Amino acid sequence: MIGRLTGKLVGKHPPQVLVDVGGVAYELDVPMSTFYSLPATGEPVSLYTHLVVREDAHTLYGFATLEERSAFRQLIRISGVGARTALSVLSGLSVADLAQAVTLQEVAPLTRIPGIGKKTAERLLLELKGKLAEAAATPAGQQATDVLNALVALGYSDKEAAAAAKGVPPGTPITEAIRAALKALAKS
Repeated sequence: MIGRLTGKLVGKHPPQVLVDVGGVAYELDVPMSTFYSLPATGEPVSLYTHLVVREDAHTLYGFATLEERSAFRQLIRISGVGARTALSVLSGLSVADLAQAVTLQEVAPLTRIPGIGKKTAERLLLELKGKLAEAAATPAGQQATDVLNALVALGYSDKEAAAAAKGVPPGTPITEAIRAALKALAKS
């Protein structure tokens, strides 16, 4: 499998990009979140990839981060969710926003994505529950995850803990972050 491509970005035509790697140009489909973070045409680029092999096509998908690729792989494992739907989800929501929607079991953020109805959104939330925590564990996301876990261990529900953790500014030391979240919970 092709895990990553590093080369020169030679073309950008949403949702596809063309990356020249040693004289061979690879066409990749990317979510819009990755597309917007790409450098200018002609500049060096490195993308994490996922190759889908079907009887009629070999399609390469590219992602700016490992978290995006991991979320994509979780999405396409869900029955009835194909690569196009997974790209739509990642184009409409960041991995952190998707993980938060799953944690809080919120349908609304997913139903705002074109092609995702209420039933599909509910199925995505159900299937992804507990599977996106590691995908969202960026340094800032790790702090939120630690605060969330501490609050749940103290007996708060996932929903209460996630709402309180969301209000903590990124970069706050973990002990202060837990204190701030507990104060927010006490006020509500």
